[in-house]
Amino acid sequence: MLARMTETLDPEDRKIITLARSARARNAVPEGAAVRDETGRTYVAGTVALDSLKLSALRTAVAMAVASGAKSLEAAAVVSEAATVPEADRAAVRDLGGPDTPVLLAGPDGTPHTRLLAG
Repeated sequence: MLARMTETLDPEDRKIITLARSARARNAVPEGAAVRDETGRTYVAGTVALDSLKLSALRTAVAMAVASGAKSLEAAAVVSEAATVPEADRAAVRDLGGPDTPVLLAGPDGTPHTRLLAG
């Protein structure tokens, strides 16, 4: 299933996985995430872990999209060691993109292994 998912991945989805992986590595954080809005713009973020503020990479990327004026999301990607995307993260994607927005999960090497819907 891993090989097939990689072979059939849309180039724009590969791009957001690459951006998420880069954010994770550049910032030395547990997760990197990227979202693509309805115009094709991308928003990239890493985990935020301050004493007073804790946000997953995906919720941070969604917040950046909203703050930049995005009206909807086409797709989201997370690069993490986690086995799944938490419901709270999918809820943030769902709030902006709707329940059918795809959320891709990739391992630290950038290989996608799970495709979920936000809903």
